[in-house]
Amino acid sequence: MNKKQLKNTEWSILFCTIILIAIGIFALYSASISSELEDFKKQIIWVIISIPILIITFIVDYRTMAKISVGFYILSTILLIAVLLTSAINGATSWFSIGPISIQPAEFAKIAVVLFLAYILSKMSRNEINRPLKLAMILGIVLVPVLLIVLQPDYGTAMAYVFAVAIMLYVAGIKKRYIISALLIVIIVLPLLYFFVLPEHARQRIDVYLNPYLDPRGAGYNIIQSKLAIGAGRLVGQGWMNGTQTHLGFLYPKTTDFIFAVIGEEMGFIACSSIIVLFIVLITRAITVAKTARDDLGSYIAAGIVRNTNISCFRKYWNDNGTFTYNRCTTTIYKLWRKLNDYKYNCYRITFKYKFSTSKINFQLRNTAPFDELICII
Repeated sequence: MNKKQLKNTEWSILFCTIILIAIGIFALYSASISSELEDFKKQIIWVIISIPILIITFIVDYRTMAKISVGFYILSTILLIAVLLTSAINGATSWFSIGPISIQPAEFAKIAVVLFLAYILSKMSRNEINRPLKLAMILGIVLVPVLLIVLQPDYGTAMAYVFAVAIMLYVAGIKKRYIISALLIVIIVLPLLYFFVLPEHARQRIDVYLNPYLDPRGAGYNIIQSKLAIGAGRLVGQGWMNGTQTHLGFLYPKTTDFIFAVIGEEMGFIACSSIIVLFIVLITRAITVAKTARDDLGSYIAAGIVRNTNISCFRKYWNDNGTFTYNRCTTTIYKLWRKLNDYKYNCYRITFKYKFSTSKINFQLRNTAPFDELICII
């Protein structure tokens, strides 16, 4: 890693991540006191494991990782098949239990699918992506892990895959007719899934999510108690390890699904608001990375990882001449000659006269992180 790469690194993403991990560790310690810190110890192990992985992904070029993504995808698919043969935990066969640690293959498969799909899309032009056979192949790549995850069953994770693919295809320039068709299919299929496909407990979850007071002593109990816990925290909270709802057994499972309620009760509104702000910063900076990636592959990977965000701010339109537009005023032309990186351009300007309709376009060449880009200001 050279000085230029360090300079162009989005340190704000790393900073937000470290703070969120720290808050989570403190909250998890308090929430797992009653279980002799079992979940806390597991989390510490995963944090330690994640540090070398973070360093490796920080150093290794994403294009290198994309080249081996097919192997990662195949391995993840095999693990998703194998996990179906394990014993169910909480009604789902989603985890491998290795001693005190539980591993969920679907989480690793998310990264594999994003990398592999980004690699495939980067090898295609816009016209190829919009061909029915090519589009069917792309959807098939995602359909395999999605169906395996639905069989576990884990509908929430399956929906995350769908969001990721939708965003990546949107960024890649899929035609509007496909988007409209997909929306119409969703509108038609969702009611059918709800009434005829989803099991009773899944429908109950949806109903209770919309109105927990339909079953306040049953399925809606945990949601109601979590709201009470957050409300009890008020502005600054009841104090670390002093939450009444947390330590009197009203929140379950407090170390996973309802850890935010633990934070709200013990650290208050200020801590909860800070977490939301940190996530907003994290997501917006990730969107910036997707916008300013040096090539399509980087853009697709970043867009897939930021799958649950509003992507209207970095929608990309490809033109016939190979350029793409992020808004009405600016057109960015990527993929400049690699030789430009060997020169030191510092506020160097070149001006072209180019007729675009009746307007003249001023081109400004500038050296910006993480790559040289040609900005065309209309």
